Amino acid sequence: MKDGMLAGLHVRWVGGDDGDGGGDGPLVVLLHGFGAPGDDLVPLAEEIAAPPGTRFLFPVAPMSLGPEYGGGRAWWPLDILRYQLEVMQGRGEALTFEVPEGVEDVRAKVVALLAVIGTEALPAPRDGKVFLGGFSQGSMVALDAALHTDVPLAGVILLSSVPIARHAWRANYASRRGLRVLQSHGDQDPLLPLFLAEALRDELKAAGIDVTWVPFRGGHTIAPNVIDAVGSFLGGARAER
Repeated sequence: MKDGMLAGLHVRWVGGDDGDGGGDGPLVVLLHGFGAPGDDLVPLAEEIAAPPGTRFLFPVAPMSLGPEYGGGRAWWPLDILRYQLEVMQGRGEALTFEVPEGVEDVRAKVVALLAVIGTEALPAPRDGKVFLGGFSQGSMVALDAALHTDVPLAGVILLSSVPIARHAWRANYASRRGLRVLQSHGDQDPLLPLFLAEALRDELKAAGIDVTWVPFRGGHTIAPNVIDAVGSFLGGARAER
């Protein structure tokens, strides 16, 4: 694994031809969730049955949450208690229309990172395949960035995701018509309710986006069948819908 800075973000490179993200194989950029230390998704590079030479890039969110979260980080501040109360009181749908504080800044950072692809710092994949995704809050950043850039993407990976900034997203769905999306969600997720994930799935499909839906029995996590589905998604095969 290699650590470094890229487009103003601390990143970790894994895989590729040398184990440190070298070469010009397919590129997978995965963004971690709220409160994670920034390297919690790195083991996925070993677990996912990706095509040979696949490079994995794991950016670290710019915001430190301090000792309360054990050194965890975030893409934008989040009042978890308020979120849970709103969902419990039946106002979860309204939350999806809110624009999180600072989302424009992190979007710009991720878009800038994608713009580095094709430079000496991050050679373009020889097959042109660039995948962008993440878990939880990171997946929301990933889709938000994908909807605000025209960088060609082979697919977007949404692991436990729900909508944010929904008015803006709806306005931009048409620009990504035909985009392949892998979306997974647990049916017992206590943090991000399944019905909100299903609403996102249905909106994407209605907009002509090619969604592969991978539900699982469980909570706010990445289940084994999801890891298998990601491997198939990266290889171009279709998982069960």
